[in-house]
Amino acid sequence: MIIHEVAYARIGFMGNPSDGFYGKTISSAITNFFAEVTLWESPTLQIIPHRIYDPVEFSSLKELYEVATRDGYYGGLRLLFAACKKFKEFCDKHDIPLEEKNFTIKYDTNIPRQVGLGGSSAIITAAIKALMRFYGLSYAAIPKHILPNLILSVETEELEISAGLQDRVVQVYGGTVYMDFSKELMESRGYGRYEYIDSDLMPPLVLAYGREPSESGRVHRDVKFRYQQGDPEVVGAMEELARYAE
Repeated sequence: MIIHEVAYARIGFMGNPSDGFYGKTISSAITNFFAEVTLWESPTLQIIPHRIYDPVEFSSLKELYEVATRDGYYGGLRLLFAACKKFKEFCDKHDIPLEEKNFTIKYDTNIPRQVGLGGSSAIITAAIKALMRFYGLSYAAIPKHILPNLILSVETEELEISAGLQDRVVQVYGGTVYMDFSKELMESRGYGRYEYIDSDLMPPLVLAYGREPSESGRVHRDVKFRYQQGDPEVVGAMEELARYAE
């Protein structure tokens, strides 16, 4: 059996990036752009690099330079690698038995890279959902409201990328979602309050993004440091962003 799982790009309408700072957000999945993970049983476990986004061979130094400038240095291979490791770790920790069988996994995506549309988290989300189907796990084993936490841990714990729950929540739930990540909820139960909003209430959208790639974790890193230090400008801004979503 060949398993296909898809996760979509996302945009945050209001509240972003307060999701990583006990805030509130409204976000939508954008179905024009998606990441697809394909997985099937095989004699050994194999991760197939993407022909475009994980290149190891170039026609010239000039081509290498152009690829690195356009796409940056990080493809999806490390995302699949880390997703598989974290999935196994999560199942072991929560006594979820996994059948002894191997698989081959690969990905494809048309989400513009490093422009803030959740491209990395979409690959991880699709990978984790594919692994769940491969091993016969339902939301009873990994609840829907917990799944975004597992996906986020792939980036924050395994790859040390600064990120929040917003992208992962809307990519798991789909549609348009209001999310409350208030400190009381996050500290008491570890996840927020997630409510669907009718996507038909959204106005027509035009999506624009820059040509120059930039890793989002690098952008958010300084903000997180300043927040943890109690910088009044950053703390105040996050509270104001959360009020917009509310």
